[in-house]
Amino acid sequence: MSVVALRKCLPARRTARVLYRAINTEVKSKVEADGMQPVETRKMNLFTAVNDALDLAMKQDDEVILFGEDVKFGGVFRCAVGLNEKYGNERVFNTPLCEQGIVGFGIGVAAAGAIPIAEIQFADYIFPAFDQIVNEAAKYRYRSGNEFNTGGLTIRTPYGAVGHGGLYHSQSPEAFFCHAAGVKVVVPRSPSQAKGLLLSSIFSPDPVVFMEPKWLYRTSVEEVPLGDYRIPLDKAEVVREGMDVTLVGWGAQIKVLEAAADMARDKLAISCEIIDLRTLSPWDEDTVAMSVEKTGTL
Repeated sequence: MSVVALRKCLPARRTARVLYRAINTEVKSKVEADGMQPVETRKMNLFTAVNDALDLAMKQDDEVILFGEDVKFGGVFRCAVGLNEKYGNERVFNTPLCEQGIVGFGIGVAAAGAIPIAEIQFADYIFPAFDQIVNEAAKYRYRSGNEFNTGGLTIRTPYGAVGHGGLYHSQSPEAFFCHAAGVKVVVPRSPSQAKGLLLSSIFSPDPVVFMEPKWLYRTSVEEVPLGDYRIPLDKAEVVREGMDVTLVGWGAQIKVLEAAADMARDKLAISCEIIDLRTLSPWDEDTVAMSVEKTGTL
């Protein structure tokens, strides 16, 4: 196929894909909005839920590919375990130790209309790819006048401290990317959230930086819906209702906020409302504003 022919067919193909994703996500999100839960669930920890989401995405669309350092072997946190054996070397493969190359490759694949999932082994090492993310992936749609985009790109990376990681395996760099228009930043707090948000991220029409709290990979366990289960990327969740003060957080912070809210209730008789942003950029201003209107304190 010539370059001219490729340029003509890709935008139409991408438009159809984006429309399908939007419709499908809306249908899946209605389950959560209506308060209905899928009948069948299974107890999973967070890394197993991530693996389940990756498996489902690859099963649903053969243009989903997964790559990164040691991904072929399951990854250092085992989130990709079994996927290479199931989907083969062309769809699940290792890359050189080069973060800017990993993300740059993902940008090119997404611009061609596929759905790449790039894994950065630790969030601490995402900085060499910073230019690729904020100056290329985030701006690709704008710089091309909406002719091309990298909406299929999802960048997964584990973040945060686990108590023994040292300075290069303990950082939480999500705030850097929240200042880059054109890329979404998503952080789950639990296994069910990880699965639902990751599936929505993979099939989102925008590039997503998806950060997974590594100390919850095995310690956070709960019932997770089976099958295709998606959580909208534009809605925060009120995890606990309260009357006196609003606490806002994301990811692993929510466990800490819940403990602090318990202490405030038991020792000070203060009722705390806890909000999990889930998507940090763009964040759900309306949910936070409604809570602060009620409690008067943020």
